[in-house]
Amino acid sequence: MSTPGTAEHPWRIAIIGAGPAGFYAAEHFFKQEGLHVRVDVYDRLPTPHGLVRAGVAPDHEKIKNVTRVFDRTASNPSFRFFGNVEYGSDVTLEDLQAHYHQVYFSTGAQVDRPLGIPGEDLARSHSATEFVAWYNGHPDFRHLEFDLSQERVAVVGVGNVAIDVARILCKTIDELKTTDIADYALDALAESRVKEVILMGRRGPAQAAFTLKEVKEMGELEDASAVTYDEEMDLDQHSAADLEANPDRTTTSKLDVLNSFRGGTKPDASRTCQIRFLVSPLELRDDGRGAVGSMLVGRNRIEDSGSGRLNARSTGETFEWPVGLVFRSVGYRGVALPGLPFHDAWGVIHNEKGRVTSDDGVPVPGCYTGGWIKRGPSGVIGTNKPDAVETVECMLEDLSAGRHFAPTETDIEPLVRSRQPNLFSYQDWLRLDELESARGAASGRPRVKFTSVEEMIAVLRG
Repeated sequence: MSTPGTAEHPWRIAIIGAGPAGFYAAEHFFKQEGLHVRVDVYDRLPTPHGLVRAGVAPDHEKIKNVTRVFDRTASNPSFRFFGNVEYGSDVTLEDLQAHYHQVYFSTGAQVDRPLGIPGEDLARSHSATEFVAWYNGHPDFRHLEFDLSQERVAVVGVGNVAIDVARILCKTIDELKTTDIADYALDALAESRVKEVILMGRRGPAQAAFTLKEVKEMGELEDASAVTYDEEMDLDQHSAADLEANPDRTTTSKLDVLNSFRGGTKPDASRTCQIRFLVSPLELRDDGRGAVGSMLVGRNRIEDSGSGRLNARSTGETFEWPVGLVFRSVGYRGVALPGLPFHDAWGVIHNEKGRVTSDDGVPVPGCYTGGWIKRGPSGVIGTNKPDAVETVECMLEDLSAGRHFAPTETDIEPLVRSRQPNLFSYQDWLRLDELESARGAASGRPRVKFTSVEEMIAVLRG
């Protein structure tokens, strides 16, 4: 019987999900001196990099440079990419157990949390995730349509995703046409009649989740005015006391920027973005034709919960805003994976420091998790690195202790190719990347994306 972990019989690791959490895990395995390991990374899409490709805003090109780090990881001879391969159908947990010593799941948080208010299912009510994936050219969302003939749009939430949506809606076509935004989205936004975007936060400005960089950008748009209001910007006693007791330079800097928006940054601009606080959507109201025509809004105040958290409480005051298009961005949750214990209320895989556990906390040997499906939707791209390292350290510990699968098969590629003939290797992706970049170079853009799986297959196999 062969001894695993040797040069002749290296440890075999499968990673499900080719986003940052998956690549950071592979990178940490390869950094271990004297460790003989092979890492196979699977993704449902032909393209790797997860939300770096499909979630980062097209006008944030510098953030996408992290893919160069991922490319270095992928260049390791012990790395393979199985793109266009779906866990649960093209490959099962039983298949992985027969071929690998360990499996690491990093499938992210794929769906938005609902608002839970009447009228949420009306036409022209959407999740922010759908819109972001649409303008980024995600194959699953390219077919969607958004009614950009509406002049007033509400974006519920004040995190970075919400502010990305507002910024894209407020930018001019000249600002967008030098990015890698999907061509169909660029065409639709060129015809947009949106004049006013309302960003809505249920708590106050001191609790806003967006980053300093994101909010500063709202004041730098070419033809859009960012506006805040005195009655919402004046800090309540609880927020002021909390900031005094717990000084935070980032929060203070964000407040400085928001205060500079009082009265508007460009009063003569053709578009306006209101950044509103202490407001909550209570109901989306029908325009009489089955679509959103207005929003019932409730005014909030800040209260001290007594546990160190400042919460929003209704004042009882309500008013109505005429809006024709609504995007919700109030949190995200993962989707359960076949064969794995899932905490439905939290939207994550049951785990302890990345070790998958049963509902009662017993470790599931050989199974691990990282990224948003492990910890919930928090942090930025770089947050996934220490998160992945924590899990991989547990995996290394368990390999040493003999706590792992006992695979009876060696190379899984023939099995996977028999089920998915259009499997994409990393070399296939690099070729696709070259083609997209070449298409973009002709028009001064970073790339022009292929946005359907069929199109990607055709250009590589044709």
